Amino acid sequence: MHTILVLGGYGFFGGRICAALAADNNIHLLIAGRNAGQAQAMANSLGLCSDQGLAIDANAGDLAQRFAQWKVDTVIHTAGPFQGQDYGVARAAIAAGANYIDLADGRDFVAGITQLDDIAREQEVFVTSGASSLPALSSAVADRYLHRFSQLQSIRHGIASGARAPGLATMRGVFGYCGKAFLRLQNGRRTQVYGWLDTQRHVFPEPVGARLLGSCDVPDLQLFAQRYPGVHTVTFHAGFASMPGHAFVWAASQLVRCGLLASLVPLAKPLHTISQWLEPWVSDKGGMFVSMRGVGIDGKPLELTWHLLAASNHGPHIPCGASIALARKLAAGEKFEAGAKPCMGVISAEDYLAAIAHLDVLEVPA
Repeated sequence: MHTILVLGGYGFFGGRICAALAADNNIHLLIAGRNAGQAQAMANSLGLCSDQGLAIDANAGDLAQRFAQWKVDTVIHTAGPFQGQDYGVARAAIAAGANYIDLADGRDFVAGITQLDDIAREQEVFVTSGASSLPALSSAVADRYLHRFSQLQSIRHGIASGARAPGLATMRGVFGYCGKAFLRLQNGRRTQVYGWLDTQRHVFPEPVGARLLGSCDVPDLQLFAQRYPGVHTVTFHAGFASMPGHAFVWAASQLVRCGLLASLVPLAKPLHTISQWLEPWVSDKGGMFVSMRGVGIDGKPLELTWHLLAASNHGPHIPCGASIALARKLAAGEKFEAGAKPCMGVISAEDYLAAIAHLDVLEVPA
């Protein structure tokens, strides 16, 4: 059997990944985190054995030895936020001869995983970062439709959430750049924008409808320009289901931009709690879109937009799809090229969507 250790396995994303992998007969699942009781409780809830919930500190100096001791074949790292983390977990996995997958959404973290490429190749292991909605799903969608263009010029994409807030670590990661400056490619130039500002309105297919979205700093803004030569504009925006909630974060981001607030990170926990209180009164529907523009193979202007719609508050489950798909493929014996790279060109949109087919989601193809 293929032994997979999910670090942060009882957390927001980790718990969902573990639930999806627990029933796979090819997988021996280990659920790990700092709290032994919570790890074992998750293992018990999934019908696993008493030794499959483990206490482990991601910063432990003997992490590689412990991975080797447990004969781990693949590590799935879900314990964010990844902004500001180093590659200690990935290096430990590589040293133990294990594959490594993470759900990182930090721009620098995901792009920088290539610095581990040489040692990953030496150990003949597969290492990938950003196995999440961005850039794994977004790039897979762009790859799917790329053949329709003789020249792809623009990729604009975004996500609108439903009522259920993501995990606290994810919110801290997002709030870390609210009101802060970052660069994106706009009309062929590196342009400075500010987190959660630059408000856009996107109309999703029903039942999601129109949503307000703000600019976000994500790995795609750096990686897509490299992956799709000739593209001169790459943007990403995100927004809340609650218009008042979105307006509050927009206003607070303005205060950060003006220097009246240092950061919105201290607000993440109270706002996360408030969002949980308000959940019954906010729409449970959300969506994702990828819009591509350029010149079609017939030489005429072409614009197409793909959507993924989520109901029943299943939107926050979607980022788990890439790691689930990759874990199942590895456990079934599929080989991936050794080395370290962002999670692009690794799985198709079809692979990703198959891993979340049990959710209340609907694809609206371009």
